Amino acid sequence: MKAFIYTAMAAACLVPLHATADNHQQPVEVVADQLDLDQRAGTAVYTGDVEVRQGNMLIRGDEVQIQRNEEGELSRATALGERAYLRRQPEGQDGPMEGWGRRVIYHVAERRVELIDQAEIIQQGDRFTGGRLEYFIDREVVKARSDVDNQESQRIRMTLQPEG
Repeated sequence: MKAFIYTAMAAACLVPLHATADNHQQPVEVVADQLDLDQRAGTAVYTGDVEVRQGNMLIRGDEVQIQRNEEGELSRATALGERAYLRRQPEGQDGPMEGWGRRVIYHVAERRVELIDQAEIIQQGDRFTGGRLEYFIDREVVKARSDVDNQESQRIRMTLQPEG
């Protein structure tokens, strides 16, 4: 039974949050109230009801920090806010994967997403909550933790819908 729960949790969480080849070729569109851009450092900090879109991925936050690598490609996006948000519509699935946290970090090259502080993921009715939810897409590894830096513990909760 324990192996089934871990397998079910991994299967439910492991959605392709990375930009697919089609997404990667699409432009990144950002809407915000303010921008602080440092071309040399490859960083941009957007503030004020920020919305970042690329293909079928959406990131929202009060502030979004974007970092680019030496080739000018998106390497990391960090959304901050009371309920920072990430949505991705996986191919072949009816509903989107949605995630919330006070901090949502998308590590593009590592194909890893972290949702930190009051973290929550919902996909096809399955729901996961905790202090920190992290998953590695290619390795099919899911980590859920109750601890958040300098915060009170936030217990892990999981609700899986019956197949049917």
